[in-house]
Amino acid sequence: MSAATPGERTPSERTWTGPSAAQRLAILRDTTVVAIVGASDKPSRASYFVATYLLASTRYRVYFVNPVVTSILGRPTYPSLADLPERPDLVDVFRRHDDLPEVFEAARDAGAQTIWLQLGSWHEGVAAAAEAAGMNVVMDRCVKIEHARFHGGLHLAGFDTGVISSKRQVLA
Repeated sequence: MSAATPGERTPSERTWTGPSAAQRLAILRDTTVVAIVGASDKPSRASYFVATYLLASTRYRVYFVNPVVTSILGRPTYPSLADLPERPDLVDVFRRHDDLPEVFEAARDAGAQTIWLQLGSWHEGVAAAAEAAGMNVVMDRCVKIEHARFHGGLHLAGFDTGVISSKRQVLA
């Protein structure tokens, strides 16, 4: 992670408070169109895993934004948010920290209601600018995990097994 720019706090100096669980659920319920910025065609990438989940387990219309590849999961990619065929409600961001202000501006200009920064991604300046623009902001959370949590799907990935143990269960 790069050093903080003037006026920007480091991740250890987090002061922004994100939406509550009820507010995140409302955001996900109000969403119909998701754009994944920084989507990858590599199955080992988190964006690919999130994309497969959203396509298989939600009602969302999902678009991929990546100017380098032409398709992901058999669907076309778009070079920018401005090129999407419809306005995204939620922009899910898988980009480097230094790219986040530019992605926010593109999301705002595209008319997005929510900018969602994935796990490990935090930018107080982007949060302040997005909120000032009337947008919802979620940072350092995974759309897939949050959606699954609210819709009973965490057990599919082994997160909600009901077992409290550091040892793998042996099935009879």
